[in-house]
Amino acid sequence: MGDRIIRIAMNGVTGRMGRNQHLARSLIPLRDQGGVALPDGSRLIPEPVLVGRNPEKVAALAAAHDVPLWTCDVREVLDDPEVEIYFDSQSTDRRAEAVEAALGAGKAVYCEKPLAESAAAARRLLTRAEREGVKHGIVADKLFLPGLRGLRALVDEGFFGRILSVRVEFGYWVNEGWDGEAQRPAWNYRAEEGGSIILDMFPHWQYVVEDLFGEIESVCALAQTHIPVRYEDGKPYPATADDAAYALMRLREGPVVQINSSWTTRVYRDELVTFQVDGVDGSAVAGLRECRRQDRAATPRPVWNPDVPNPIDFRSGWTAVEQPPSDNGFKLQWEAFLRYVAAGEPFPWTFAGAVRGLELVEAALLSGRERRWADLAEVRP
Repeated sequence: MGDRIIRIAMNGVTGRMGRNQHLARSLIPLRDQGGVALPDGSRLIPEPVLVGRNPEKVAALAAAHDVPLWTCDVREVLDDPEVEIYFDSQSTDRRAEAVEAALGAGKAVYCEKPLAESAAAARRLLTRAEREGVKHGIVADKLFLPGLRGLRALVDEGFFGRILSVRVEFGYWVNEGWDGEAQRPAWNYRAEEGGSIILDMFPHWQYVVEDLFGEIESVCALAQTHIPVRYEDGKPYPATADDAAYALMRLREGPVVQINSSWTTRVYRDELVTFQVDGVDGSAVAGLRECRRQDRAATPRPVWNPDVPNPIDFRSGWTAVEQPPSDNGFKLQWEAFLRYVAAGEPFPWTFAGAVRGLELVEAALLSGRERRWADLAEVRP
């Protein structure tokens, strides 16, 4: 078979994630390097069709990346038989309706998390996708990052022995907007537009935890809106969505998991997120790019004595987990999704996982409202 082009409608691509990670760092490099290698020796070359609501922004983005095809009419691309894949990175409140329309048009669908604003809506989309017989996928980019790949290698080789606990620290200070530009869009802080750090991040924590450590059974969470007023274009607006969340997760079998997520914290870490795993035989700390470990033999034996300077250099006993050179995590998952669509290769990150992530979101919100542990089974029909 010869090489072929696969046309991909990219909706919401003028937004931060769609523009940077999915277009500029994934599909454009894949296109420019000659496509994705398929098992039969041919190559599949992605051809983006940019879709957005603002014609000036879409046209400028298309010109910047030498993309000839763009539109502000979603229906136009869904009715186009040459478009095989629909990708969605719009704001969360717009996603479910657009994905359902794409499924009805028979397109394969790949989209950012969360799939919808509720687990019930995500289940309906999963059912529709299965009924239509189309291929579907959800972004799980963090599993493809070098730091998490190093952590996965340690788990697989049994380095930790019995794993006792997992602690995740995620976040950074997002400027309120009154003394400088905010790094995130205003809708992230408006619950009525799908904003919420729980809705944004807990679907990611779900696949990381369950892929590496085991099934999440229940959660105890506290959501907070620490900054009640933010600014957009110099004008104040009420922040109605949570901007920080503090959670404990109990797995069916395995370690205790603690996760702090915050857009109201200042970073004193090596990376914007760190995952610390402690086991009987060793520990590891992973970020986005790096992973370091300390085995039992290298573990120091400190003695508590606050009256003298600490004599131990705790960081010196950690060694790097060597990983082969790795590409952009979003790009790697795009390659896997394209091989899934074109060649039927396995792709485990489907809408079923998206449903599971939203079950964690709803259980966490239920826990916070009722100030108790909430089982994920409680939010299922």
